Amino acid sequence: MSAVILTPRALYEEVAEGLRQRIFQRDLEPGSWIDELKIAEEYGISRTPLREALKVLAAEGLVTMKLRRGAYVTEVSEKDLSDVYHLLSLLESDAAGVVALHASSAQLATLEALHAELEAAARPGHVDREHFFAINERFHMQLLAIADNRWRDQMVADLRKVMKLNRHNSLLKSGRIDESLKEHRAIVAALVARDAPAAIARMREHFSSGLEAAG
Repeated sequence: MSAVILTPRALYEEVAEGLRQRIFQRDLEPGSWIDELKIAEEYGISRTPLREALKVLAAEGLVTMKLRRGAYVTEVSEKDLSDVYHLLSLLESDAAGVVALHASSAQLATLEALHAELEAAARPGHVDREHFFAINERFHMQLLAIADNRWRDQMVADLRKVMKLNRHNSLLKSGRIDESLKEHRAIVAALVARDAPAAIARMREHFSSGLEAAG
């Protein structure tokens, strides 16, 4: 493998981001041990910044570290998934209620535009699952940004990193993209109607369906 060129930002942060993306892309599979010598050689670095990067990923739940044995990519159990979806449902449904009540017309229009992109990405015969997933995540993160609670944002960001370890399974379930799209339509309709209870309920249903598909 050719050497990886790093940017001037903190070395361990750059290494952490590179490994994070490799984990999300399944280049590093859940349960696989991380070969520190090999990766350090690929990045042209010593093992010190690599170990700092692994500590960052361990704090995010993406990597599990074993004393005197090294680190491996975290395997997500059914309980892990259930716990993560439960917390995301609570946090994001609360955010949906806030947005329904307090978002400006322009902010709601932004969410409607993102939903239109989601609809376009799910056209029959032209579905790009990765593109659909990316827009879906942008929608959720935009909704959180509008709700404007940085502590909630940080918790959701960390939980979504763990959720991504299993994202392919949920997307590949037959009919899940169509179901997800219908759920998003209902969420957007509730937001535009400024119906906070409905927005909260529709978001909870969305995560409940997502968990069922991920299992």
